[in-house]
Amino acid sequence: MKAVKAKKKLGQHFLKDLTIASRIAETLKFDTYKKVLEIGPGMGVLTQYLPFKKGNVNLIEIDTDSIEYLRNKYPLNHQNIIEGDFLKYDINSLFNNEPFAIIGNFPYNISTQIVFKTLEHRDQIPFFSGMFQKEVAERICEPPGTKKYGILSVLAQLFYTATYEFTVPPNVFNPPPKVDSGVLTLKRKENYTLSCNEKLLFKIVKMSFQQRRKTIRNSLKTLQLPENITEDSIFDLRPEKLSGDDFIALTQKIEDGTIPN
Repeated sequence: MKAVKAKKKLGQHFLKDLTIASRIAETLKFDTYKKVLEIGPGMGVLTQYLPFKKGNVNLIEIDTDSIEYLRNKYPLNHQNIIEGDFLKYDINSLFNNEPFAIIGNFPYNISTQIVFKTLEHRDQIPFFSGMFQKEVAERICEPPGTKKYGILSVLAQLFYTATYEFTVPPNVFNPPPKVDSGVLTLKRKENYTLSCNEKLLFKIVKMSFQQRRKTIRNSLKTLQLPENITEDSIFDLRPEKLSGDDFIALTQKIEDGTIPN
């Protein structure tokens, strides 16, 4: 079969190192997670280390050339190869609404959007393993108090235990990216429920980090919060100082002040 040429507009960098592919696959415990979705399989370098032929894995790929390649490579698994955009796809229809894990070597240009969609569907996604630009992977796993800590760090770690697994150099890709990559895993926290309004929480986290050099009080000024709320010492802090639990407490204070979400 003719190899697929990577397309810059799709952010494609095809992994060619089989050892790295195997290591990524090993982060996913197949005896625990029976159903798996691989995002952006390309030419299937990672796929070959997944139980794809058993029908436990679905592939979703937007590139028509890659779809053709995969269907030729796996002629008996046509029904498990989905041509489509993960960000627009109705994933509730996958696996008959059963839980499934996500794995993939993600295009840099949509990797953070993939995480946000995973958070939206976290009730169905107990585990996530993926390769990102190293800086993004580190940011997702970063603890409070540093410059890398941000919106993704807070929201991902609210619902998942985030672990930075290992770094991947550029030379194992075709074409090689200009930066290192990083593999991370997200394992969902079981029986976790938010004690505040989720929509308002997400709004507050995003607003706070959009002006991360300012205090929470100044970042949230457009909410026109009553003075008796903003007198709390939490409003004197910058957002990188707040843990996920702190943001929940902040959201509760704002809710108690009857601020609309």
